[in-house]
Amino acid sequence: MDAMEKLSARLEAVDVLYRYASGIDGQDWPLLRSCFTGDCRLDYGDIGCWSGADEVVEWMRQTHQGLTHTLHRVTNPVVDIVGDSQAKARSYVHAVIVSPQDPDRPIHAYGRYEDELVKLDGEWRIARRRFVLAHAGQLAPDG
Repeated sequence: MDAMEKLSARLEAVDVLYRYASGIDGQDWPLLRSCFTGDCRLDYGDIGCWSGADEVVEWMRQTHQGLTHTLHRVTNPVVDIVGDSQAKARSYVHAVIVSPQDPDRPIHAYGRYEDELVKLDGEWRIARRRFVLAHAGQLAPDG
């Protein structure tokens, strides 16, 4: 793989990280489903672990249903391409979760994603993900 192909592969791999955030925040469950392999495995620590894209998407759908807003910011992506169809990625996430019960005090969660990606049918997908939580909680009322 030459330098331009590697750069293109990195950009395409980063795109799946952004599609994941857009899928959740827009409650676009088919878009979210397209981010994963069918047999993916996700480990979100104390939050939970899931096997398979359908299980992941159903859990996300249930937990995000009824929320006023969610805003997932995925930043600082670092992608290492391995061969033609595998990659490892690490990125930061800041999720803002606004519930109708307490709209003035959203929950902020900060952490990082450690992903293993595979390229299937010309698109990168998340095969394995580990979420490492750095901090979660509500901000004080004065900001």
